[in-house]
Amino acid sequence: MGTRLLGAKIRADLRPLLDGDEKVVLDFSGIDTVTNSFADECIAKLLLEMPLTDLKAKTTFKGLTPMTERSILSALKRRQMQIQSK
Repeated sequence: MGTRLLGAKIRADLRPLLDGDEKVVLDFSGIDTVTNSFADECIAKLLLEMPLTDLKAKTTFKGLTPMTERSILSALKRRQMQIQSK
């Protein structure tokens, strides 16, 4: 999971699922590397469309390695700081 292009595609596929009533499981099992750009494009950019509390309520992560978890959390923190500074 390394490119912005792939991240944007997955986010586009993910977005309609977040409008449903069920929690969406983001399964990263078997994924060893998630780049910061992918994490930002795929997950953190969702913060442009919904508050962090809603994103947390509608998603859960599965199969994260410490490295993939750091990449995703870092992208979310950076994007949240950017939003708050506007």
